[in-house]
Amino acid sequence: MVPEDIGKNLVGVAIVAPGGYAPDEDAFKRGLDALRVQGCRVHNYYGHADRHQRFGGTDEARIAQLYAAASNPDVQVVMALRGGYGMSRLLPQLDFPMLAASGKLFVGHSDFTAFQMALYAKTGAVSFAGPMLCDDYTREDRSDFTNRNFWRCISGEPYFVDWQADGNPSTDVSGTLWGGNLAMLAHLAGTPWLPRVEGGILFVEDINEHPYRIERMLLQLHLSGILAQQKALVLGDFSGFKLTGYDNGYDFNSMLAYLRAYLSIPIITGLPFGHIRDKATLPVGCRAHLVSTAESAVLDMQSGSLHL
Repeated sequence: MVPEDIGKNLVGVAIVAPGGYAPDEDAFKRGLDALRVQGCRVHNYYGHADRHQRFGGTDEARIAQLYAAASNPDVQVVMALRGGYGMSRLLPQLDFPMLAASGKLFVGHSDFTAFQMALYAKTGAVSFAGPMLCDDYTREDRSDFTNRNFWRCISGEPYFVDWQADGNPSTDVSGTLWGGNLAMLAHLAGTPWLPRVEGGILFVEDINEHPYRIERMLLQLHLSGILAQQKALVLGDFSGFKLTGYDNGYDFNSMLAYLRAYLSIPIITGLPFGHIRDKATLPVGCRAHLVSTAESAVLDMQSGSLHL
């Protein structure tokens, strides 16, 4: 299913704000309209006037948004408003079995990674690392790539992502696809909300993190025994950082070279996912097959019976 087909299905899309609030109310409304133009029935549970501190509402209000969206029979997709921070506060209070039993397709990235990890850890339910209202649908230069990949992925039909990259090791592995924002994964290490995945394909991304911080967080996952359990580590976009003279030649590529020499699993780069305009949607918890060469990679994903 591609965007022009959506109107035939009248997909119900709920907008919830489990993390931050929309920084621009006019842009927020523009994002809602962008979904409606595609034929979606939009159910908005975020009230701009109800934002609290740096959050999209009080903790209780944000939980209520998630529960209301999950209980609405006219909703098929629950999309996070944005990331930021706030999901960590809610984890101990959320009824993940109830949310999984709702059958909704939960989608988002960044801070929303915490929800996706907890949902999979507690129930084994698949969710989707993909677009959010802000800024994937609020931006004036919306990405056709992001939109089309999202609807194709959640349609439940055969779905793959391919990309070009230089210097990747030859790899051919299958396993559970999981991951998301690296800071959130490192944050959840040692907690009940990080799933224990063996033989998995772990994907990570982040924004505004210096290469040494990326290395430090990946080493945390390694020293926690998590990376050794995986068949491959796939890096998405890592941008927004600034190097200084103090780095003395230490940059992303030198960090990558160190990790490839230090870790025993293949590290694949170039995945089109992260805090970028053109992002793929990835089913978190699905069965996947990754094949890479020195020049290209293909990630084939089986989303099972997740049909709209």
